[in-house]
Amino acid sequence: NGPHAEIVCVPKNLVALIPDNVSYEEASFTVIASIGLQGIRLANPTFGETIVVSGLGLIGLITAQLLKANGCNVIGFDFDGKKVELAKQYGVQAFNLAEGIDPVKTVTDITNGIGCDAVIITASTKSNDLISQSAQMSRKRGRIILVGVIGLDIKRSDFYEKELTFQVSCSYGPGRYDEDYEKRGIDYPIGFVRWTEKRNFEAILNAISKGLLEVKSLITETVDLENYQQIYGKIGNSDSIASIIKYNAQDIKSTSIRIKETTKGSSKGRMAIIGAGNFTKMTMMPALKKIGAQIKYIVSAGGVSATYLAKKYGVEVSSTRYEDVLQDNSVDSVIITTQHNLHASMTIEALKAGKHVFVEKPLALTEEELSQIIDAYTESGKTLTVGFNRRFSPYIQKAKSLIQGVTEPINIVINVNAGFIPANHWVQNMAIGGGRIIGEGCHFIDLITFLTGSEVTDVVANALGTNPEENSDNVSIILKYKNGSQGVVNYFANGHKSYSKERIEIYSQGRVLTIDNFRKMQGFGFKNFSSMSSSQDKGHKEQFHRYNQFLINGGTPIIPVNEIINSTKASFAAVRSLKSGSWEKV
Repeated sequence: NGPHAEIVCVPKNLVALIPDNVSYEEASFTVIASIGLQGIRLANPTFGETIVVSGLGLIGLITAQLLKANGCNVIGFDFDGKKVELAKQYGVQAFNLAEGIDPVKTVTDITNGIGCDAVIITASTKSNDLISQSAQMSRKRGRIILVGVIGLDIKRSDFYEKELTFQVSCSYGPGRYDEDYEKRGIDYPIGFVRWTEKRNFEAILNAISKGLLEVKSLITETVDLENYQQIYGKIGNSDSIASIIKYNAQDIKSTSIRIKETTKGSSKGRMAIIGAGNFTKMTMMPALKKIGAQIKYIVSAGGVSATYLAKKYGVEVSSTRYEDVLQDNSVDSVIITTQHNLHASMTIEALKAGKHVFVEKPLALTEEELSQIIDAYTESGKTLTVGFNRRFSPYIQKAKSLIQGVTEPINIVINVNAGFIPANHWVQNMAIGGGRIIGEGCHFIDLITFLTGSEVTDVVANALGTNPEENSDNVSIILKYKNGSQGVVNYFANGHKSYSKERIEIYSQGRVLTIDNFRKMQGFGFKNFSSMSSSQDKGHKEQFHRYNQFLINGGTPIIPVNEIINSTKASFAAVRSLKSGSWEKV
């Protein structure tokens, strides 16, 4: 169960071995058949029970066959005569609703007035009639399982008098949408969860292998990949049941698509972007377009998002392999915007390939990763930049100029109204996202470092509640600097979204600067400054402008690498402090 790609790479719980006597065409039904199987699992039919399958499309026909294999009497309904006839071939008592029959009366007559034991709804309709009919045709304490999509305006009276149960089936079975199961390969113990997503896959393949599930008769047509429009062009206006798309892996010559011809002229400053997520789409690409950056590649794992952005912004090549970028000598710099757990390894590979690297924060998730990056950077002779964009905001640049030349230590407080993120979000996972301190808190540590003109030496952190965790959404971090300055980052997730997301306060020599959400700055005690305001500007455009100019013209890197490393180490120290409850050295 994976994406449509040249090479499908998925964690182990999404892989099932195909029996030798099952063809690839038959095996391609595994995932969709498991949807029907999970509905059956929830209905929990026993030998001899009468089960109604409402909707004899692809999933309905598979569901009906599996119920027959389970020893059930199966009644099926659909408006398509072709599908009704096919269901009859499987031994189903199937009826064409287009002929005006009454499904409730039909089931009542077949069951001698008792009603069916369960209804599995595999139809798709906006109407509420189907749920009402399902209740009326059920026996007392019958079960109704929804696999399809229907209107759900349920009448209490339909369910109350018979004490019916109703349940919505979730896709392929236990494990679906559970990142620990699907992405990290952590299985449920078989003694507690007998039928998981993967075990359902294996059960379907076994049923096909033993002839209990026949799927070849469901194949309406087979087309080559390049003729896909024969299928997609008539979706919704076709009597097809299952359309198989075939492709020959040997025909795939490249993992890249050329969107436009190579730009003539100097290759200096030519960039490649790895990652085509929301940040790339909403923030990075618009900023790079405004500054006229040369972008040769954009890479994404699935290819679709990268191709969309490449066409929109005139990027030369869309690719699914970042290795192609590393091997291209005309690419000067690699910009990495993938999930956080890939930042370190890709940064190291790009540096070793002789590329300048710009990586979105965080640079690394562990001390070990950071150490390996430092080694690769030192040996490469190339530059390393992290997307600490806030230091390039016009508000921060103005603030820096106003306190320039101050020799006394300064105090800086940054309040971040970060907002709630669910615990199961990938950012909250320490191994993938690094948590919110490492994943995002480093931004604000770097900002204080820039404003103080010094490096962090010691960190202490305290989290809300009586049992602080390493990944805290509500934490106060105090930073000591070499020059005696100090900073406080209050990173909170329990505020209201109507309040400013970021507020910065700078205290220096009897003066105060406040920056509200990068929209307004006020000065108190300054002779030649009182305020400035504009639309929100967090510095992305200026950051990329300076980076682009650096690639073209050379000179000093836009952020000193020692500050990048120090801010990263300080975020690690903050996490350690949450565990130790004491000050930590950076």
